[in-house]
Amino acid sequence: MRKVLLDVHTHTVASGHAYSSLQEMAQAAADKGLQVLGITEHGPSIIGTCPLVYFRNMFVVPRQLYGVKILMGCEVNILDTKGTLDLDEEYLDRLDIGIAGIHEKCWKGGTKEENTQGMLNVIRHPKIHIISHPGDGTAELDFEPLVLAAKESHTLLEINNHSLAPQRKKPMAHDNNLELLRLCKKHQVPTILGSDAHISFQIADYTRLLPLLAETEFPDELIMNFWPEQFFEYLSIVRNEE
Repeated sequence: MRKVLLDVHTHTVASGHAYSSLQEMAQAAADKGLQVLGITEHGPSIIGTCPLVYFRNMFVVPRQLYGVKILMGCEVNILDTKGTLDLDEEYLDRLDIGIAGIHEKCWKGGTKEENTQGMLNVIRHPKIHIISHPGDGTAELDFEPLVLAAKESHTLLEINNHSLAPQRKKPMAHDNNLELLRLCKKHQVPTILGSDAHISFQIADYTRLLPLLAETEFPDELIMNFWPEQFFEYLSIVRNEE
């Protein structure tokens, strides 16, 4: 596996159920040789997460720490089959990076077709860059339309390492992520590996995903974690260095 240079889906103590500070996460990223680290706390519908004022004040965080480019963002919650998000436009505008995902505790789903349509709406949202763990099985989805929409919209569908942890009890995650990888390979759609780190030691840990990448013979060229410059260009993210 090539050298991982970015990990943009991570959580700090601000999310309420993670265990490292922002500075500890940044130092760990530097120690691992990363160039880019995303700090993406959970949106307000998750119990115990940071208050909305957190997202208003993110401008105080330096965008370079220990030689690592810092992206301050949010893992926004998708609430229903319409694709309703739990951050409004004012707060989405404040993010360096927008990730959106379905979480069981704040998700009201429907049929496979309804769930898929809601996800398509989010993929096409101009301020959402990444869909977190679409393959974890929380919502039944038709993956091929999602992959094609992601290609058209330059949105990344994440392959999530954390979802495959046995403690997470996500029995569909293995096969769903294999299907996503096969479809992304078939249609030549870039993807991104997500550590979903909740402690600094988990940053850039994709060990549970390696067998899936090997089984699908997934090309390195389509994994954005290896290519920071392409990542910024593909998602049209501005590199604020302040």
